[in-house]
Amino acid sequence: MVARPEISTSVWGTPSSDHGRNQAWFEFTSQLGALLELEFVGLPIYSWATAAGHALRMASRLTGRDVVVLPANLDRERRLVIDTYCGYAEMPGALTVREVAIDPETGTVSLAALTEALDDRVAAVYVETPNSWGVIEHEIERIIASAHDAGAEAVIGVDPISLGGLASPAVFGADILVGSLQPLGIHLNAGGGVGGFIASRDEERYARQFPTLQVSLAPTAREGERAFGMTLFGQSSYGARELGNDWTGNSVYLWAIRAAVYMSLLGPAGFRELADTVVANARRTAELIDELPGVSVRYGDRIFKEFIVDFSGTGRSVAEINAALLEHGILGGHDLTGTHEALDGCALYCVTEVIAEEDVEQLLAALKEVVR
Repeated sequence: MVARPEISTSVWGTPSSDHGRNQAWFEFTSQLGALLELEFVGLPIYSWATAAGHALRMASRLTGRDVVVLPANLDRERRLVIDTYCGYAEMPGALTVREVAIDPETGTVSLAALTEALDDRVAAVYVETPNSWGVIEHEIERIIASAHDAGAEAVIGVDPISLGGLASPAVFGADILVGSLQPLGIHLNAGGGVGGFIASRDEERYARQFPTLQVSLAPTAREGERAFGMTLFGQSSYGARELGNDWTGNSVYLWAIRAAVYMSLLGPAGFRELADTVVANARRTAELIDELPGVSVRYGDRIFKEFIVDFSGTGRSVAEINAALLEHGILGGHDLTGTHEALDGCALYCVTEVIAEEDVEQLLAALKEVVR
């Protein structure tokens, strides 16, 4: 993680609230940048979905193209937000969305389908790893290379916690990374606790397209002293309103400070331990669920923390199983029925570091009773 730079109080006297705030925000951007292995990170916006929408529009402005390519298994809510950012066909500057099929054998993007979808109109290829089914995209390097071969930007969605154990897609040449802030020590509460980030290489062509607020580190009049302040303010909707690159009206900057504290407490070793714990817990839970009669887990050996549980062999719908689980005081998995042609009778489960062994045992006991 990036060490905190020192500031002399002889210049600043008693630090102002603006200065303290900007330094805290700089801590967030520098630490998250170290985790993502990218140098330029904007202050967070409303959600992962809005970050993805902004990033795709950034790619369109960078390339002058009007088509974006997305995997067919994107989370429905995220896809709806992205569609909103892309706009409708009759709108000026609207983007066309092309879907790429998922390989049913691997649960990942079909490289053949991706190649077929690419041409000189494509501004960006957007892929997530782990994807919305919890599966790690093991061919991410080839996906990024395919996008670049077509002259498109590679925009990749990531779970920041997974980067404690997985190489950042930036290592393989990803141009823009987006994702959720929530896993970085932020509890969900009353619909809050979410946020999205956008990051890129520290190149002017990318920096000029960011719609978010930026915090910069700069020297002062005295050698060796540093200051923090806003930069590129005028290209955001805060500085230029309707003339900004995009509208970013929702502020979640307090979560940036909390995430900065969380990242600094974990450090690189803590992130590695956290990622190892999450993947071990999730895969062991998936193995145990897979042993239940009539139940199977898909792609269980390629997951990070989420996984698909197929209940179709039980003869009961996911809605029925979830209603029965609720009688045991358990909220069942997210019902995937109707979200993809291959997922009727399936639910998405998630296991993280906060799930204890007793929680898993309680779930298994309830499922055994429900599906028998």
